Amino acid sequence: MENIFESLVQFWQYTGFANMTWQHLVMIAIGITFITLGIVKEWEPLLLVPIGFGMIVGNIPMFPGLNIGVYEDGSVLNILYQGVKQGWYPPLIFLGIGAMTDFSALISQPRLMIIGAAAQMGIFGAYLLAMALGFAPNEAGAIGIIGGADGPTAIFLSSKLAPDLMGAIAVCAYSYMALVPVIQKPLMLMLTNQKERLIEMPAPRVVSQKEKIIFPVIGFICTAFIVPSGLPLLGMLFFGNLLKESGVTRRLAETARGPLVDVVTTLIGLTVGASTQADKFLTGKSIKIFALGLGSFVIATCCGILFVKFLNLFLKEGRKINPLIGNAGVSAVPDSARVSETVGREINPKNHLLMHAMAPNVAGVIGSAVAAGILLSFLG
Repeated sequence: MENIFESLVQFWQYTGFANMTWQHLVMIAIGITFITLGIVKEWEPLLLVPIGFGMIVGNIPMFPGLNIGVYEDGSVLNILYQGVKQGWYPPLIFLGIGAMTDFSALISQPRLMIIGAAAQMGIFGAYLLAMALGFAPNEAGAIGIIGGADGPTAIFLSSKLAPDLMGAIAVCAYSYMALVPVIQKPLMLMLTNQKERLIEMPAPRVVSQKEKIIFPVIGFICTAFIVPSGLPLLGMLFFGNLLKESGVTRRLAETARGPLVDVVTTLIGLTVGASTQADKFLTGKSIKIFALGLGSFVIATCCGILFVKFLNLFLKEGRKINPLIGNAGVSAVPDSARVSETVGREINPKNHLLMHAMAPNVAGVIGSAVAAGILLSFLG
């Protein structure tokens, strides 16, 4: 009888109930919230559902030494997490993004590229704010990239500059990507007036297939020569786009933008979520990161809109740019562009801004990768 009792006590010690803390319950509740928002509100479900479930997986209380946790060498979760930790997953996602992206809007209206560049000021603004709050330069750089609203880039850069903060930075970046419509619309309405919102832009010109094929080659050479440290992201982005536009690698393009990116997105979401273990995530630094991430995203959105308003001071009537597309300078593709379209049509149902907004939106993807390369060059 005594042996049975001792066995039951030992069994109890290995259960989650015996090892549970309030911090575990908080993180599990956050994970359930992410899943709920993804399913009920449909806010980036492909991101929030895997991350939310990963949070639950990573915060199941366990007896130390079982070798199953994400931070325990040799465990299954740890092996899958290496794709995040070593920066393998982000370039693969960029390959898929490139294979999905149509750069026609940017090619036909190259002047809109500078809107995407202006929006990257959110990255450097948050970098300075993080430095002011006491973060080390490398940590500040990793936090600042959240302003690009690009989860894979945030993971890639934080894995190089601040691995200890990667979980908080990744969750923060993906959270704000999911909240693009909620955050950006009030800023757009606050920074523009009725006359500006009614600006109608002429339809972009039709881009030839030859231009579409040449663009990824020339675009990669130009950006990689300027920022060689951004090569893993830029190379895969433009390579994926070349697969799409060449016309002779359709199977490869379909694989890159379909099964491959789906698998990698699933793994990156699950493992990033699992990395948010309560003892590593519920810290004062995490709270600061979320505040700085929001500030970075707000700065990026405002800079894009205000830069368009500044440009319009020098443009003639008929050439002016609707500042509602300034929000699309962040690289949340195509969500930011859809917000531009939605807000524009609420003011004028005949005003279609989507194709115009896609130009700074895809420029923002390139811009965030270039910004990551710049930060890595100086801080890596």
